[in-house]
Amino acid sequence: MTDRTAPSAEAVGAPTRTVLLRGGEVHSPADPFATAMVVERGHIAWVGSEGAADAFAQGVDEVVDLGGALVTPAFTDAHVHTTSTGLALTGLDLTGAGSLAAALDLVRAYAASRPGDRVLLGHGWDAARWPERRAPRRAELDEAAGGRPLYLSRVDVHSAVVTTALLDLVPGVRPDGDRPLTADDHHAVRRAAFAAITPAQRAEAQRAALDRAASLGIGSVHECGGPDISSAEDFAGLLALAAERPGPRVFGYWADRDLALARELGAVGAAGDLFVDGALGSHTACLHDPYADASHTGTEYLDAVAVAEHVAACTEEGLQAGFHAIGDAAVTAVVEGVRAAAEKVGLARVRAARHRVEHAEMMTPATIAAFAELGLTASVQPAFDAAWGGEDGMYADRLGAERARTLNPYAALLKAGVPLAFGSDAPVTPLDPWGTVRAAAFHRTPEHRISVRAAFTAHTRGGWRALGRDDAGTLVPGAPADYAVWRTGELVVQAPDDRVARWSTDPRSGTPGLPDLTPGSDLPVCLATVVGGREVFVRPQG
Repeated sequence: MTDRTAPSAEAVGAPTRTVLLRGGEVHSPADPFATAMVVERGHIAWVGSEGAADAFAQGVDEVVDLGGALVTPAFTDAHVHTTSTGLALTGLDLTGAGSLAAALDLVRAYAASRPGDRVLLGHGWDAARWPERRAPRRAELDEAAGGRPLYLSRVDVHSAVVTTALLDLVPGVRPDGDRPLTADDHHAVRRAAFAAITPAQRAEAQRAALDRAASLGIGSVHECGGPDISSAEDFAGLLALAAERPGPRVFGYWADRDLALARELGAVGAAGDLFVDGALGSHTACLHDPYADASHTGTEYLDAVAVAEHVAACTEEGLQAGFHAIGDAAVTAVVEGVRAAAEKVGLARVRAARHRVEHAEMMTPATIAAFAELGLTASVQPAFDAAWGGEDGMYADRLGAERARTLNPYAALLKAGVPLAFGSDAPVTPLDPWGTVRAAAFHRTPEHRISVRAAFTAHTRGGWRALGRDDAGTLVPGAPADYAVWRTGELVVQAPDDRVARWSTDPRSGTPGLPDLTPGSDLPVCLATVVGGREVFVRPQG
């Protein structure tokens, strides 16, 4: 297997310079055998063969020898909570805790290390994976945190456990015993906890998250903010930070039905996590039939009438609408609402707006067909299946094995012509673009698998299309120079109808190759990330 070495740590792109990259593999539909690329004024100017690159060598400001590295479009993560992701990176991360006792030990250590924080924040606990099979009790948290305010979100961020000191700051929240807080109570304590973060803490977290994204070859993120998620101050601060420093592009979605506020904040849509329901792990996803392990059908936050009103208003205002919908009843409510809006303002206008649905996990043939009819983009997270799918995963616990096998049907969505945009929902699952592509190509339910090429497209060009832009996310002349450079093994082409991942290196395929993502293989290592012709990450040598 060929090892593709790193370029030097010199600049691999600058917006005012003309740069020739050569001696590598360039993943471009314009030329499936391209080995060189020219970047000029922040855009791709040319892609082609090594021999043809000689004609450019004298007229550029800089020539970069790729040393056999792979160049691809930068990834777009279509669903991120940037500040929360940064807080998990810089603060208390419980995703690795293997037991309740281990989680409480982490809380004690973190509390001792942060004596000046007004509130302690943590994320990632998952009682379903612990031998104790229960969430922390309030008295246990009070002891571990030393009586201080503490907020710990579950891994799906749709429920949380808190200390008594934090509850004292939130009048009106009356928990039902030691059960994790959900719905309005959860939103209230989360607002109180995040309001206690200092501007310096928030900016530190945002920088950490964006720097991590850049180091993974992510050139753009879709920030999913909203009044029940963070705050207008947090959202505006992130957009301002992203505008003033080199890093991934940030496109903000504000999950609120207040369209004037969304525009004022600079949001590209009144969309994202505008909750129609909650999450399966917290028993708050809204289902047609009861949970397998609970005697209810979850929580509905918005009905079809509210969906219709929002979609019609956004369409009239030229804004994207979008909703968080996971359970089958929630997805049905979205479909019925969007269809009603189309009857009011016109199907063509609704389709042209490219409204989107986040997560869309419990789909049926009828709702898949409706997504295609209504022009809805499915903004989905393949890492969810990798984390919770399978015969013995959380989905099967919540729904039973038969219903669990229907979740996240990517192949059926693509076959119906539904646009896919891939994301992480970080910090729910980590920023990990190649891992996301692998998760879609090797879905735990084989009939839902898609080709690596289709998954890669959903995580690059798909994110741009979800924004309403068809001119980006691919390395062709005229496209923005958003790209990443990778050290990887031999490039291969997966047959488009191959669900068991047979691979081909035959150049006669005429298809640009991608890394072998077979489970167990090493994922590519990002050597550099460039956004708009400006380098935002270069991996140190050695």
